Amino acid sequence: MAVAEVTLTINGVEHTLVLDTRTSLLDLLREGLGLTGSKKGCDHGQCGACTVLLDGRRVNSCLALAVAHDGASIVTVEGLASDDGSLHPLQRSFVEHDAFQCGYCTPGQICSAVGMLREVSEGWPSVVTVDLSAESVPLSEDEIRERMSGNLCRCGAYMNIVPAIAEAASE
Repeated sequence: MAVAEVTLTINGVEHTLVLDTRTSLLDLLREGLGLTGSKKGCDHGQCGACTVLLDGRRVNSCLALAVAHDGASIVTVEGLASDDGSLHPLQRSFVEHDAFQCGYCTPGQICSAVGMLREVSEGWPSVVTVDLSAESVPLSEDEIRERMSGNLCRCGAYMNIVPAIAEAASE
């Protein structure tokens, strides 16, 4: 078994860890650090339940080897709320819109939405973006659905997830 030392800043706290080089970021978060907000859904990068923000970009943590991200900054759903305990606008909007049923996918949905809104603010087009030369991308329901398509909800709460994201984006 090969081991390596990595330093990661997770939810604002620096951690220096010695771990098996085969350890996924998801397993490190859940089993190594007890941050169980990110869920192990499919363990193949197909459902998005494990989505976290890695240096501000959304990634499926089940597919990311922890050693490959030495020095990176990671934010999980636990790290989105403010230090005073107030919820992130997307967390609040998900609650207000009842955008979850069982809640299993919700942490990944919220982290993905945070990353997606950053992409939109930076003008990144999607496959449904109508005007690729526009300076900004209007965030329509189709844009939200397309951009969130990597995050599955087995309960079918999409009818509330899309408006929750749209409301948080408008704030």
